[in-house]
Amino acid sequence: MLSSFFLQSLLFIIFIHSSSSPSQFIPDLGLDPDPGLEGQWQLLHKSVGISAMHMQLLRNNKVVIFDRTDFGSSNLTLPAGQCRFDPNEKVLLTDCSAHSILYDIYTNRYRPLMVQTDTWCSSGTVLPQGTLVQTGGFNDGDLVVRTFDPCNGEFCDWIEFPGYLSKRRWYASNQLLPDGRVIIVGGRDQFNYEFYPKIFPGEFRPLYFLKETKDEYENNLYPFVHLLPDGNLFIFANTRAILYDYINNRLITEFPPIPGGDPRNYPSSGSSVLLPLDDQNLQPEIIICGGAPQRAVERAIQGAFLRTTSTCGRLKIKPTATWTMENMPLPRVMGDMLILPDGNLIIINGAGSGVAGWESARDPVTRPVIYRPGYRAGSRFAVMAEAARPRLYHSTAILLTDGRVLVGGSNPHVYYNFTGVDYPTDLSLEAFTPPYLSPLYDSLRPRTVELSREIIGYNRPFSVDFEVSGFLKMAVVTVRIVAPAFNTHAFSMNQRMVVLKVARVSWMRENVYCVSAVGPSTAEVAPPGYYLLFVVHGGIPGAGMWVKIQ
Repeated sequence: MLSSFFLQSLLFIIFIHSSSSPSQFIPDLGLDPDPGLEGQWQLLHKSVGISAMHMQLLRNNKVVIFDRTDFGSSNLTLPAGQCRFDPNEKVLLTDCSAHSILYDIYTNRYRPLMVQTDTWCSSGTVLPQGTLVQTGGFNDGDLVVRTFDPCNGEFCDWIEFPGYLSKRRWYASNQLLPDGRVIIVGGRDQFNYEFYPKIFPGEFRPLYFLKETKDEYENNLYPFVHLLPDGNLFIFANTRAILYDYINNRLITEFPPIPGGDPRNYPSSGSSVLLPLDDQNLQPEIIICGGAPQRAVERAIQGAFLRTTSTCGRLKIKPTATWTMENMPLPRVMGDMLILPDGNLIIINGAGSGVAGWESARDPVTRPVIYRPGYRAGSRFAVMAEAARPRLYHSTAILLTDGRVLVGGSNPHVYYNFTGVDYPTDLSLEAFTPPYLSPLYDSLRPRTVELSREIIGYNRPFSVDFEVSGFLKMAVVTVRIVAPAFNTHAFSMNQRMVVLKVARVSWMRENVYCVSAVGPSTAEVAPPGYYLLFVVHGGIPGAGMWVKIQ
């Protein structure tokens, strides 16, 4: 039970901040130091046999993790009798090792999966019915679509559709659309986009903006693509951003370039997030953090590793939009930026010098930072506990159902290399526990008693009964839905949070309350599909519950 002084202090702080932002992080209250206030790291597995280049959480609380297939054997064997044979493979014609796993976040167990074609630097989206559709890759995988359906048995696996894509999609970005389709944007030397599922064979549309933003070191790969509440796309590549009507293949407007001239896309890999959308006041805002200076790619090839970019830029999407810049406490390239259940962001993994690519970065940044968008400029960043393992090129991070962050990967070498190098290939899985999960806040943490419906309609009411022992009468209670992201190469595709409309909070019985809320207003605000629903009380989230928006 929290002390009376603690509750009064916390109540006062929440009262001050609640009118400006519903997504506040609980500030330092001047209590005795608690290790949970900087978060905590937990090693889940020293090795899962593969390096986690791509990750996606599914609605059955299992995570699909996979690497590329063209470097030879991994450290995980496929079940007896299963092998991959590729007559065009240059390293290993017959490969009986796994390059993908299915990880269960509750049992902490995993099993190998069979992927046939090369998924190197591919992209992905979860469809409205919960199926992961995974697009492109390298060589024999560049035109391939792969699907994975969530299952609880031991036999589900990848299904592959060779030659499905109209153009090779290597370093492309995906976004789920309001009608349930997927748009696949760009790729190496691909200045166009296409859809899944497609209507006509060979269907694609030009996007000249991608050609305009390619420089001699590319710097426009894995473009940042976000669906806005008006149904149009925000697309950022290199240093430039546009508002794009993908239906009519029409440029609506070009925003000012991000100040400073530093590239932000692969291989000068920064990260980008659409800040949480408040469904009562839809004012979309983009944030982009990190990157590398101009010519950093060239210098890395020469063996000189320039200091990375320390700036973040925020852009409110409006006709007179201008960037607002601020500095991170730790310069970073290849940092993974995720939306946390409390509405704050975490920036995790990455390097302080160099760029993305083989042997192209130095100075691992092992301390995550929390970014609090509702705070005043100058006080938004908080530095977290240091990780024991560096996570450089080809590392990943995703939000889990219980509010932890799953972290894996790092292989800055052409092959798996564990000895004689500064940064060995990393096959481990870790979990980072953010400060809101500290036992200090247990009495404020809502625990769900009952959800009135697991299928939520647009603009349809629903309710959640939750239990909390330290209920604060003036505290903000919010209901948020989070679309789990497909994470690779410092960009979390389809990542999205919507703060839903709350009608009222009612007392039910001792320590049990009911929050009445309304489903998202439109499919442009929240495309159909599976989301994690979080109840947040006084800045402290409970565990997520799976709901389907339709």
